[in-house]
Amino acid sequence: MTKHWTFKTRLGAGLAVAALALSACGGDGVASDDADESSDASGEKTLTFGVIPGWTDQTSTAYLLARILEDNGYTVEMTELSDNGLMYTGLAQGDIDVLSSAWIERTHKPFMDKHGDDLEDLGVYYEGADSFLAVPEYSDIKSIEDLPDHADELNGTITGIEAGAGLTKLTQESVMPAYGLDSDFNLQLSSTTAMLAELEKSIDKEAPIVVTLWSPFWANQIYPVRALEDPKNAYGDPENLHVLANKDLPDAQPEAVNMLSNFTMTEEQFGSLENLVVNEFGQGNEPEAVEAWLKENPDFETELAAYLKE
Repeated sequence: MTKHWTFKTRLGAGLAVAALALSACGGDGVASDDADESSDASGEKTLTFGVIPGWTDQTSTAYLLARILEDNGYTVEMTELSDNGLMYTGLAQGDIDVLSSAWIERTHKPFMDKHGDDLEDLGVYYEGADSFLAVPEYSDIKSIEDLPDHADELNGTITGIEAGAGLTKLTQESVMPAYGLDSDFNLQLSSTTAMLAELEKSIDKEAPIVVTLWSPFWANQIYPVRALEDPKNAYGDPENLHVLANKDLPDAQPEAVNMLSNFTMTEEQFGSLENLVVNEFGQGNEPEAVEAWLKENPDFETELAAYLKE
């Protein structure tokens, strides 16, 4: 039976308003909810996951974990947010209990530096994630070092994603200065969806484009793209993906935390799940995609759910 999860629209709306205010003042803030629902007085086992639509490492893993928790007596709520700045603030304040896919070693490190005292790292679920600049396979550009020679044909533009993304900060503060791109290029910010739309449009016309990308991410399998060489290692070494929780969750929900701490995925498992979410069922239909994936991987739920009973 397909599960349907509750969305905390009040919190989501509050954070959306906060995001608009922050875009004007350049600060960081979040709307406050009444209480941490994971520890309500009735003892009800309720968890809130934060997700950014379009960030399929978050949505795929969140709905997978939610399905297993729901099958074992938990109530799971999803809060949709617009960027990771708001995500980490909500997580630190207890408005969100769990972030199922966090790039805390490098990409999200500034958020961890700011909020880490209020967060609990539940461990690594995926090893070897990476960030990079990418071009279509038909491009002659091989390395980030080559970009200044192609500034005119690229209209001096690197097509990026959300302003609050860790990948954006890394590109602006590390990669562009390291390769002297600041004078010739502008990092165009919008959203992951808008970036992919520009990428697809350019590929259809075989036009030049360079975009910010990361792996694991379904777009690398769908679009004919190639990561540019990074000889100065400005993006840094590959990092691991972690599950994060509010610092109070281990005391409030120890069984759930035990399960989340033992959650891991191989590259093959992650890729097949994301393929179902994006290419078979479509984003927005994650519950149906997760149900199909669990039918193909029946031992996964059994093995992970066992940690709820230890």
